[in-house]
Amino acid sequence: MKLTYYGHACFGVETKGFHLLFDPFITGNELASAVDVDAIPADYILLSHGHQDHVLDVERIAKRSGAKVISNFEIVSWFGNKGLEGHPMNHGGKWNFDFGTVKYVTAIHSSVLPDGTYGGNPGGFVVWNEEVCFYFAGDTALTTDMQLIPKLCPKLDFCILPVGDNFTMGYEEAVLAADFVDCSKVVACHFDTFGFIRIDQDEVKKAFADAGKSVILPTIGQELAF
Repeated sequence: MKLTYYGHACFGVETKGFHLLFDPFITGNELASAVDVDAIPADYILLSHGHQDHVLDVERIAKRSGAKVISNFEIVSWFGNKGLEGHPMNHGGKWNFDFGTVKYVTAIHSSVLPDGTYGGNPGGFVVWNEEVCFYFAGDTALTTDMQLIPKLCPKLDFCILPVGDNFTMGYEEAVLAADFVDCSKVVACHFDTFGFIRIDQDEVKKAFADAGKSVILPTIGQELAF
């Protein structure tokens, strides 16, 4: 299984011959200017919520690739009106796709689509198959609902957590979130894109190390194997 970081909260996952893309915000991110958005492969696009910094490039990528959108009912319906195929989900539900199982889990945040349309409740995803099980938290505060994930899902190989603070939990809460989901390997996201979420990377690494956990602060374009 391969994980590719495209900046902010956007990741590509290659597993079982399928390409999953999470929260594509690339063309609006100056730090990701070297990424060719038209070369990113996608069979499915998973969206945690409707904010522009998570959905900006969905239409462009999906119309080129034919990718199916996976998100809550409101977001899938909104993109459906633009001619994109999708699979709607909601909190607590799971579905078996050809690439594996997806469970839609709680996130505490807000959600509105770029034109002001209500974006439904934000969420995160736990994805698993024979190769891997991981949690993509999306934009969220720390929530005790995370403690349900180890009870309802297979053991996580890694989790993707926001650490930038201000709009989401900060790194201190992310350390606790890793405890809640019983996962010692964390990939950080939603940091350094703009002023409100700039972090001291050394402080983040120390906090996780002191808690006996590993954290990866990926660079844009970096590929990781799990």
